[in-house]
Amino acid sequence: MHLVELLVALGLTGLVLSSTVTVLAHGHRAYARGAARAESQQTARVALLRMARELRQAGAPGGSLPPIAVAEPARVVIQHDADGDGAASGRGETVTWQLSAGVLRRNAGGGAQPIVNGVRALTFSYFDADSRPTTAPAAVRTVVITLVTEPEHPGVGGAALTNLTTEVRLRNR
Repeated sequence: MHLVELLVALGLTGLVLSSTVTVLAHGHRAYARGAARAESQQTARVALLRMARELRQAGAPGGSLPPIAVAEPARVVIQHDADGDGAASGRGETVTWQLSAGVLRRNAGGGAQPIVNGVRALTFSYFDADSRPTTAPAAVRTVVITLVTEPEHPGVGGAALTNLTTEVRLRNR
């Protein structure tokens, strides 16, 4: 009789332990997905804020230097007169933002440095003073940046995409 009770107790203990391990595994996967998504969102926000700040500061007061040198849907080249000589000729005065092989890169003269990994899409839309779409760099007054990222390490079950958009008005225009 004791052997039967022992086997039943071991069976119930095994069932409870396997259920507990299953619940813990699901919890761990959910935590990993959430942490990966939060990291993806945070890095995307930081990159978007940095791009927006550089766009707002681009150009030179009085309009002597055009803020944008290249206005393409997947790339923007920003000019900033940091030394006050009226030209964007020094290091760091011309900055290129573009997407390359899933990595958002910033090139300020020292090579294209990685800013954010796991970028699915980067889109720039340009608008003139009358809010009409334009591709002429000299006519640009507003830039809308759309950045779509995914977690670098999505974990089990994949992860949702993060889609962030911001509108930037150029100050030195």
